[in-house]
Amino acid sequence: MTGDRPMALSDPKAMRALAHPARLAMLTRLQIEGAATATEVAEVVGVTPSAASYHLRMLAKYGFVEDAPPRGDGRERVWQARDRGMSVTPEPEDEPEVRAAKDLLIRAFRASADDEVSRALAQREREAVEWRDAAIWMRSILLVDAEELKALAKRIEELIAPYRVSVRARADATTGARIAEAQINLFPRAERRTPGLPTEVHGARPDRQHDVQPDQRLDE
Repeated sequence: MTGDRPMALSDPKAMRALAHPARLAMLTRLQIEGAATATEVAEVVGVTPSAASYHLRMLAKYGFVEDAPPRGDGRERVWQARDRGMSVTPEPEDEPEVRAAKDLLIRAFRASADDEVSRALAQREREAVEWRDAAIWMRSILLVDAEELKALAKRIEELIAPYRVSVRARADATTGARIAEAQINLFPRAERRTPGLPTEVHGARPDRQHDVQPDQRLDE
């Protein structure tokens, strides 16, 4: 990643285009492993080369990927991720269309992240002991004000930054380094609605509870 600030997404068409699961997977593939052809990306994502080519062109249309230097005779088009991060931040002044597109993209990011967690958990017992010990699955409930939460986010970002795959050169990584993932969510918890007490007779309509006598079997 360059020193440029992350690209703040606000174009609803661009966000809806990126929210496609296959396109998110392709962009992630290019970010992690570097430049690739449509055929190479298709093999990883599980679509046809022609479909991959279409998705890559859509990603390029909105500035998420671009042409990479050609290989060999240059007969096959090579793609690479743009060297910038992205940020999606809902704002109070967002128009309804922008707000809806941001929500769609955030949900797509979360779905992709949840899938990574599920696959990691399924693989956990097959991992080496050192990787099982290094992994952490943590959920913490905090008591903070807004400024403290922002400061905490900044500190976490500073700790992670040197290890980002877009920043750390493979040649500089230690022996045994591999692709890992950090998923961090800091947010104010929404107030839960109180569901109220359940009815005493499970499955009975509230207005018919008086029809059930204390000595009656409910399955009669």
